[in-house]
Amino acid sequence: MKSSRKKIIAAAASIISIIALTVLVIYLKSVADYKKAVKQTSFNEIDISGTPDGIYTGEYDVNFIYAKVEVAVKNGRITDIKILEHKNGRGGPAEAVINKIIEEQKIDVDAVSGATNSSAVIKKAVENALTEQPAQSESQKPD
Repeated sequence: MKSSRKKIIAAAASIISIIALTVLVIYLKSVADYKKAVKQTSFNEIDISGTPDGIYTGEYDVNFIYAKVEVAVKNGRITDIKILEHKNGRGGPAEAVINKIIEEQKIDVDAVSGATNSSAVIKKAVENALTEQPAQSESQKPD
């Protein structure tokens, strides 16, 4: 009786170990894919001066980090950026990158130290917003 109980415990331990190892491998692959996606993120400079006035919405997702932003453009200048959603792990400080984008009037600004990946995702969300049609033009805004 004791040997069959030991066999059952050993089999259960083996199954649990295999499941744990599988979960670990899947997680590590997800992390590797996320890091690769962030590393491959590139930015195109956009001529903001030629962007029509309006409110633009954009997002960017690399699995572990996601950002959705709203970008306001008036008279060919970015006047405001709102972060509507930011799934970031420990990258919350990256949200300061929006101030740099507004100051410098370009997307590819220096990343926030310690939050490089989140900075890249936010910047790409801004770029994606500015390459879309405005969600609301200035003439549609309520007074």
